[in-house]
Amino acid sequence: MPYVNIKITKEGGPNGAGPSIVDKNRLIAGVTELLHDVLGKNPATTFVVIDEVELEHWGIGGLPVEEYRKSKAT
Repeated sequence: MPYVNIKITKEGGPNGAGPSIVDKNRLIAGVTELLHDVLGKNPATTFVVIDEVELEHWGIGGLPVEEYRKSKAT
C-alpha cells in the first residue's frame, strides 16, 4: 500500500495562481501509474497526497526560498 506525499509551493501554476485541479489530477495519475509500472503496485491501494505550502513557509539552503532565489540570480 504505497503512500506518496507531494509537497509543492502554491505559486506553481499559470499566472502564479498555484497548480490547477487538472495539474493535481495529472500528478496523482502519473505517480500512481509510475508505481504500478516500476514496482507493480496496485493502483487501487496507492495513496497520493498533495500538500500546497505557502511560499513563505518554504526554505532552501538555510534561507527562505525567495531570498535563496535572489542570491542565485546575482
